[in-house]
Amino acid sequence: MHSAAPDMVQLRFDEIEALCRSVLRNHGLSRDHVEAVTRTILAAERDECASHGVYRLIVCAATLAKGAVVPDAVPEIDDPAPAIVRVDARGGYAQLAFERALPLLVEKARTSGIAALAINNCVHFAALWPEVEAVVDHGLVALACTPSHAWVAPAGGSKGLFGTNPLAFGWPRPGPFPFVFDFATSAVARGEIELHRRAGTPIPIGWAVDEDGKPTIDPAAALEGAMLTFGGHKGSALAAMIELIAGPLIGDLTSAESMEADAGRGGSPLGGELIVAIDPRGFLGQNVAHHLERAEKLFEGMTAQGARLPSSRRFAARQRSLARGGVCIKRSLLEDLERLRIAIQPNGASIEGEGSVNQAAPDSVT
Repeated sequence: MHSAAPDMVQLRFDEIEALCRSVLRNHGLSRDHVEAVTRTILAAERDECASHGVYRLIVCAATLAKGAVVPDAVPEIDDPAPAIVRVDARGGYAQLAFERALPLLVEKARTSGIAALAINNCVHFAALWPEVEAVVDHGLVALACTPSHAWVAPAGGSKGLFGTNPLAFGWPRPGPFPFVFDFATSAVARGEIELHRRAGTPIPIGWAVDEDGKPTIDPAAALEGAMLTFGGHKGSALAAMIELIAGPLIGDLTSAESMEADAGRGGSPLGGELIVAIDPRGFLGQNVAHHLERAEKLFEGMTAQGARLPSSRRFAARQRSLARGGVCIKRSLLEDLERLRIAIQPNGASIEGEGSVNQAAPDSVT
């Protein structure tokens, strides 16, 4: 741990890993899942994506405590067709299921030119870009989407029906970073509203409505009401598409069904995820390099007008974090996470997680 602004704490990457591992283990998650989830959380924190970084340990701990995820689930991979992979996460987190199925997805995409991976019966709490980037690292183009819980009202409605339903895309480029976007079809990710609630700050009009369907700037009222889609009917149509292609199309739950399955426990969404991998060589053969160079002209045309490529802020943050060997997080959040290191055992004893950043637990948590 290093000094930072009074309300911030700078942590090395190894300290963040130790924090993630101890919180997750102390809440009963099996070792393989711990490692997969830690990699995802660390990647988000490294890229300064606060809503999907170590804050999500609070979400994971609550989901585990409520029995809304199977902590020791062993994913089962199925090979039903030449260009299709299915993996049953068996109620566990999506990260491990994805990592186990990725090699077969890549192999099939290279063989057939295009392949799809359906992750079924998985619990999802994270962004999609780590998975998209993992596919693009193999020189493939990637698409990914997943429903969530029914937190979002359709355009013209005022009650939750859709999930935040993120859509992600990745395109391989020369150099260290691909072209990637990952956005919720809601006006904002639900985690952003929760961070506003924690900070006691208002949210912009247009993010959500309260229980009576009225626009609100109160994050607590927004969490009790319904979020809104971005772009009105356009975001609503995309959200409906994701409900279909990552729900019934792959034999999994819609966001409303996920909410029903949760049965009021307040756990992370349960359902499916669809990932499509495309090998440019399937269309282009030996002309791949020429056409990828043409794509670079498109990106150059965007930036020449002053436009910012999606994820460029995140990639810049990644470079900063890697250069300094760690990240800064809010002290109040670290205090909350230190509390989560303490696992209450059945006999009433408590065990402090390994590698604690602050060995003495704080007296109060903001």
